Amino acid sequence: MSVVLLREAETATDFLLQGLWFQRAMPPHGSAIRTVLEWTLEIAAGGQPLLPTGMIADLGHIAYGSQTEFKYQKDAVAVPGVAPGLLRTYEDHVLGKFYADWTVERASDAMRRFQGRDRARGLAYFIKQFRERAGIGGIELSPGLVRTMLEGSPEELLRRGWESLNTKGPLPELVALYEQTIAASRRMAEVLSPADIDALEKRTALAEMGQYVAHRQVVQLAHRLEELLPRRKVKPLPNRREVPTRVLDEDTYPVGGFTSISNKGTVESLLHSQLAYIEPDPAMRPDLFDVKYVRDELYYYSRDENQFLRRRRTFVFALMPDLVKSRFKDPELPAQRIVLVLASLVTLVRRIADWLSSEALKFEIVFVEEKEGKTLGHESELCETLFREEIANGLASITHLNGNPCQFADERAARSMCHLLVVSMEGGPESTQHALTTQMTVSEPRPVLWTETKTVEMPPSEDPVEAWAAALEHLLMLWV
Repeated sequence: MSVVLLREAETATDFLLQGLWFQRAMPPHGSAIRTVLEWTLEIAAGGQPLLPTGMIADLGHIAYGSQTEFKYQKDAVAVPGVAPGLLRTYEDHVLGKFYADWTVERASDAMRRFQGRDRARGLAYFIKQFRERAGIGGIELSPGLVRTMLEGSPEELLRRGWESLNTKGPLPELVALYEQTIAASRRMAEVLSPADIDALEKRTALAEMGQYVAHRQVVQLAHRLEELLPRRKVKPLPNRREVPTRVLDEDTYPVGGFTSISNKGTVESLLHSQLAYIEPDPAMRPDLFDVKYVRDELYYYSRDENQFLRRRRTFVFALMPDLVKSRFKDPELPAQRIVLVLASLVTLVRRIADWLSSEALKFEIVFVEEKEGKTLGHESELCETLFREEIANGLASITHLNGNPCQFADERAARSMCHLLVVSMEGGPESTQHALTTQMTVSEPRPVLWTETKTVEMPPSEDPVEAWAAALEHLLMLWV
């Protein structure tokens, strides 16, 4: 991936103006030129290498759904000095990929909700991630040139670009970028990664760089931890402690009527379609109906009059204020310890919600604060972004607590089975009266688990991330 710096203003201007005539998703016209230049300015002002302006226009029109379908032979402009096969190949392999790729569709749905300048910032992020994943270079030039063009007439800009193509021919850097993009699109699988889509959907792509990097690291580490965990429900530990819970009326679902079809039942519940197997001639006995009856292959309606009970489960994750000391990165870890803590919470919530989907679940993330204020304020804001969907549907909640998390968990244990995980830098296990308590200490690169009775011994591992995954697997065996 090579980046070319255009120092001469005339050459840089030709690059911007000539590229406008390379548009394929929409014919170049004055009404859209200003929008394309605003997108280009946002990319250049952010310090990113530029793709050709025609390519930026195509990707922007596809992302925001403003493109119009047209036939190449009728509406597409034949660019002077450029082989028609180049742009047709670009349409097939680059634009065709963007139209068909599911990651582009997901990202477009998220970006179309942006308003104002956020639309340009979202497209700048979209193009940046595509360019880096594809290994495409770009052009660096002064953003002031783009600002100057925004002050001019769009029709005049198009005229100057057309004259430049006719008199000077297309710039070699312009043609080379199109060839490089075509080759990169052929070998790449998907345009964006799941982390890129998540950043656009949760708008962290528009946040400050520190918050964006933290969110991306949490998402990537959570994905890695999930890959290290068993895909199927883990086997519970023997002799684990269980707490009986009182089932409330809203957790009781009466099941009545015909609910399914079975091969056993009475003649009253026999499916009428099974009577087609009876032969009208008595001489044909035994007929197919008799054979299916003997083999238990006839179908009956099945009635269930039982009650389905959902067990209430509450999981409280208490983050102690001394975790502010974990905002540093160990040489052997891929990110800060606090980032691994948040990635562990994301992984636990996803796995428990998946494995215990038939139960009434509630996840409460509690930030235990000191008297002077919010110690983990940035982590709290990040959790609100990470668990936005869970908070919206009532599955999770975030609480700031000035008190003892054990008392908080005991209050939840009065009406549901409650599991408390206390995460801190140092300290022994907390004690509760009714909740099941486990503590995780992160004073070292590898976490340490404490139960109410003993320290959990983890299997040795050279990779610290595998040690974090082993700790999460043990917690799941305790809870699930």
